[in-house]
Order: sequence, then C-alpha cells, then structure tokens
Amino acid sequence: MIPQDIRTVFMGTPDFALDTLRGLIEAGVPLVGVYTQPDRPKGRGKKMTPPPVKELALEQKIPVFQPQKLRDPQAVAELQALAPDLIVVVAYGQILPQAVLDIPKHGCINVHASLLPKYRGAAPINKVIVDGESETGVTTMLMDIGLDTGDMLVKRSMSIGADETAGQLHDRMAPLGREAMDETLRQLCAGTLKPQKQNEADTCYASMMKKEDGLIDWSLPAQTIHNLVRGLDPWPAAYTSLNGETLKISKTAVEAGSAAAGSVVSSDESGVCVACGEGVLRIGELQLPGKRKMLAADFLRGHSLAVGSDLGK
Repeated sequence: MIPQDIRTVFMGTPDFALDTLRGLIEAGVPLVGVYTQPDRPKGRGKKMTPPPVKELALEQKIPVFQPQKLRDPQAVAELQALAPDLIVVVAYGQILPQAVLDIPKHGCINVHASLLPKYRGAAPINKVIVDGESETGVTTMLMDIGLDTGDMLVKRSMSIGADETAGQLHDRMAPLGREAMDETLRQLCAGTLKPQKQNEADTCYASMMKKEDGLIDWSLPAQTIHNLVRGLDPWPAAYTSLNGETLKISKTAVEAGSAAAGSVVSSDESGVCVACGEGVLRIGELQLPGKRKMLAADFLRGHSLAVGSDLGK
C-alpha cells in the first residue's frame, strides 16, 4: 500500500497503460493528475477520439492533462503546481525533459515492455518476436534523460509462444506491467528498492516499426519470415506483391520443402505454401488493398494463385 502522502501523477496513453493505472487506483494511490496524449481523429469519419487512459481517468474523476508538448514551459509549470512526489509512466508517447524528471522527489518510474537492457526503444514487443526470441518481459526503470537508459528496478519475465503475434503478446504483457509496478511501489515504500545500472554492452534498440519494414524477402529462411509476419501482426503487417498489387499475409507456419524462393508450391483450402530460401511458409490468411482479410480457402475462391506463381516480383 502506498502511503497517502505520496502524491502521484500517472502518464500513459494506449490500452497497454490501462492495467497499471487500474492497479494504482485499486491500491488507493493518491493520483493528483493523469497525463495523456491529446485526442486524435479516428476512423473514416475522423471523429476526435480520446485515448483509453483519458477515458478511465475521467470515469474515476481524476484530473486529466493533455499538453501537446510536455516540454513547453507552461506545461512544466502546470505539472509543478500539482507537486507530485512520484510520476509513473507507461507508454505515454512523449519524451520527458529534464525539467519534468527533476520535479518528483521519488523520481519518474517507467514500465518498459522488455527485459532491459535489451530492446530499448519504441517497439520492443514487435522486435523481440521479429528477432525470434523465446522470452521477454517487463522492466520498471528509474527514468533519466536518455532513451530507456535509466537504472533498472524490478523485472518480470514471460515466455513467447512459437506462433504468438505481437498483438497477442501485447495483451499478455499489460497485466505483467501492472504486477511489476505493484512490486516496485511496495519496495519503494519499504525502502528496499535497489536500482541497477544497465550494461551498455548488452543493449539493442527497437525503433518504431514502419510499413516498409514488412516487405518480405523470400530468399530468407521460412522461420525468419514467419517471425517477421507474427512480429508485425496486427500492424504494420508483413506483405509481398501479387501481380503488381500489395498482398498482406498472416497466420503463417513453417514447413519442410524446397523450390525457387517466392514460388507457390501448393495452393488449396489449407493454405498457400510459398518456397523460401530455406523451407516453405504456409500462409493461412491473405489481404489485398481495400479488401478484408480472408482465410486462404476464401481468398482462392475469388483469386488465382496457382502453383508456380511468383510472389514478390
């Protein structure tokens, strides 16, 4: 339980941050403010939509702040006026300037979705799958001015399923972030936190994924491509080309076999099998531009993808 004299500000934006915010609320943490990104236009109608964290905060009658830039002097002054003793950060979406880091006496504690020092950066969940890792986790970290370079506090690890996608892993990791933060705050209150420096030699960077990162190189091994597909699912998605059109693919599996890389070796209701540099990739779902995602069986009823067809050319 957090002492009622530790005034806390929460900073977060997407669904991933909700579990940790709920944990703070249920633990009775005195939340004096929630910072989140500004409302954004969403959907075909471009309706202004609040972030998930804002919706939860308003439900709980917690004051919400949405500065365009946290580094603006006015935004910093507004935060100072709240006089927080602690700032908890989960996927906020803005870099905290030194002026903000200096405000709370207990510092700014971040939940990062990797086992630091590996996979610093904006897309650790995607990158850990693309790289074919079998384990990941969350790390709470005492923030400094660097990008995910602060001292580590508490870690929680978890295995990654052989066919698990980034979207599925994301959903499983959110409660783990709450658990790690709960333990961090318990240790903070007990005075038993032991910050640990990150070993720079062990670090790697997971930059924000871009659409072009999903382009498939069929000369690579099937396992490498399978990892790419699931690491970029649901966004930005792995893709190839078919008759000059972009073809997104998902729900893949690795099989034995060999043929010219990128050539279709079988095409039936069970999937479309494409030869890779090593092995064969079975594709279970496909999607053309402007169309819905379809199971292979449904796709083949309306599109020709005969054995011998070349993908990616």
